[in-house]
Amino acid sequence: MLADLEELVVCESFSADLDAVARSAQVVASMGARYLGMEPERIVVDGVTHLRWTFGAPRVLLLGHHDTVWPMGSLHTRPWSVTDGIARGPGVFDMKAGLVQMFHALASLPSLEGVCVLVTGDEEVGSDTSRALIEETARKCVATFVLEASADGGALKTGRKGTSAYELVVHGKAAHSGLEPEKGVNAAIEAAHLTLCLNEVAMDVNAGTSESWCTTVTPTVVTAGSATNTVPAQATVSVDVRVPTLAAQAHVDAALHALRTTVPGARLEVRGGPNRPPLEETSSAGLFRRAAALAQRQGLQPLASASVGGASDGNFTAGLGCPTLDGLGAVGGGAHADHEHVIVSEMLPRTRLLAALVAEVLR
Repeated sequence: MLADLEELVVCESFSADLDAVARSAQVVASMGARYLGMEPERIVVDGVTHLRWTFGAPRVLLLGHHDTVWPMGSLHTRPWSVTDGIARGPGVFDMKAGLVQMFHALASLPSLEGVCVLVTGDEEVGSDTSRALIEETARKCVATFVLEASADGGALKTGRKGTSAYELVVHGKAAHSGLEPEKGVNAAIEAAHLTLCLNEVAMDVNAGTSESWCTTVTPTVVTAGSATNTVPAQATVSVDVRVPTLAAQAHVDAALHALRTTVPGARLEVRGGPNRPPLEETSSAGLFRRAAALAQRQGLQPLASASVGGASDGNFTAGLGCPTLDGLGAVGGGAHADHEHVIVSEMLPRTRLLAALVAEVLR
């Protein structure tokens, strides 16, 4: 398993480099064919390479991705290594170890009839080219297992916030800021008002909810103006939204579209909207109970569950109503960070747990 993990990690797969993603897809395809006994279907959408293996009529979907956030050349500063039982390297935790565990788990089963494996190439950048493929596949299945890395301490991810992304674009009017500023319409001032309004939107949707699992409405990138001596004619506020429920997602969407300008003459354009629906705990509860019982039977430590703010492709499958359990991949930490790592001793137990879980649901 470590040799396989090294093979994946040393093939860099930065999402923005489509040639690198294609090379990575070839490595993943070869590894999958070796363990599953069949070449995958290669699906290229807008230059992004996705892989799918289907065995009979699909009932159980195993979902992962092979792209990473690490720019090409990251191996030079973060080389593959295994020291004192810890594996390191770009993408090792998110989520190449999960792919290795998945292939080995499936290879241990007597039959793969009813299994579908989908490994996408653009999860880290929003799954724009793979969302339709994910949803098409999940509609046929009774369960989805997501091989994303576990939460802290190895907890499975039973809840994920949904995501929305917006741009509030303010259209004003330029004027010389020294000679005749009064003839301009200052888009920057209006953007400032709107930024403050976002906190009110969050407070409104969170009324009566738990602070630890609340909706967040976060202004991120704010830009305005074209020159230091010109009244800004345009300003943009990027907004990151994380929601625990579909109702909260709809509430925020309506609130942002209801925003009004306060600077006379300014016009507001709201772009964007919901991206991933939330993975609500009701979608994962039954599968988590099964996983916990199997872990107990296998003599593993009691399984923990966690709800997390980050989204995954499991949000899409849960949003369709397909029961979804996430975080079944590597145990470790440091996703997207310099200390990204995998605890090697946990790889085999998690592989056996996944195999048992797939087999039970197929039965």
